[in-house]
Amino acid sequence: MDRRELAAFLRSRRERITPADVGLPAGPRRRTPGLRREEAAQLAYISTEYYTRLEQARGPRPSREVLTGLARALRLSDAERAHLHHLAGAPPAPPPGPSREVRQSILDLLNRLPQAAAIVTSATLEVLAWNDLATALMEDFSALPRRDRNLVRRAFLGPHPQGRRLYGVSDADVFARTSAQRLRATAARYPDDPEVAELIAELRDGSEEFARLWDSHDVCTEPTLCKTFHHPMVGPLTVNCDSLDITDRDQRVVIYTATPGSSSEEALRLLSVVGTQRMDLPR
Repeated sequence: MDRRELAAFLRSRRERITPADVGLPAGPRRRTPGLRREEAAQLAYISTEYYTRLEQARGPRPSREVLTGLARALRLSDAERAHLHHLAGAPPAPPPGPSREVRQSILDLLNRLPQAAAIVTSATLEVLAWNDLATALMEDFSALPRRDRNLVRRAFLGPHPQGRRLYGVSDADVFARTSAQRLRATAARYPDDPEVAELIAELRDGSEEFARLWDSHDVCTEPTLCKTFHHPMVGPLTVNCDSLDITDRDQRVVIYTATPGSSSEEALRLLSVVGTQRMDLPR
């Protein structure tokens, strides 16, 4: 435990936070920037005396529970949280399960891609975020319960409207195989996460195909560079498929774009205009 560095780090993080940042009144007679020590201690659910000793490099080694409270109170980033644990001599434990929190900058990126359909998936292939064109191309994920946004579950257990698997994509069978392989790698990274275990058990019980793929123990994945969606409104639509890994969250941004000048580009442009409207229904 590096008491001096820990003290300096806590003080610097406390001083950068304004009372308004954490919903506290500013009040009069503030002689120092940021929060007062007693305010930081209150937010971390520890005593003011204990927090003061930590900032004076006199405190004992904080427990993981105290470090979690300090990280929350001081609004630390993932990197800062890890640094706090290392300074305290307690390296951070691996996350118990896949992260479902998408950074605001990634959400902003999705909305800045008006000519591309884009989604963010978790390590279990749950769709966590999407833009408007992805809604038009695939479906309105906001209208689905969380469990139905998982692409592995959908690939193996359905629903399959009109007998079309996974939005009628041309590589649905390949996707099913690679998703099972990705899920096996995910299970190795998060062996204690109950949601991962429950998902695997549900898939094994509900799909002979998944059970067979799972028992093969394959973990190699094949990149998909191009696929065709059979869309009920605009028909076949071929798109390039590019993935960007968000390594610190174990997430992936998947971007679907059409070749410039192609009929698929025109189809995507049409979808961006009509969105999820049903053009086959009488008005």
